[in-house]
Amino acid sequence: MKYNSKIKSKQTDGFFEAILALENMEECYRFFEDICTVKEIQAISQRLEVVKLLVKGKTYHEIEGETGASTATISRINRSLNYGADGYKILLERLGYLSEKKEK
Repeated sequence: MKYNSKIKSKQTDGFFEAILALENMEECYRFFEDICTVKEIQAISQRLEVVKLLVKGKTYHEIEGETGASTATISRINRSLNYGADGYKILLERLGYLSEKKEK
């Protein structure tokens, strides 16, 4: 079944194609430093760290202490992880985080 995105547009397609064209970490740093503010990059990075800790079974309190994310942010990420578009799950599986949880 094909995924029907709520954010799909010609501009978004172009943005995602640009990201997929990046070849290494240095290119990612260069592109994202140009296109995002430092705060935006930090917020996205924090969300990814939160989701990694959620799948490891950490409590909201532990995650808040480790990342500085608010419990509201943690809750939103947890909701997306469990009821969202499976984007977090795809990435976590490819990075090996979901298989780690299953092994424990």
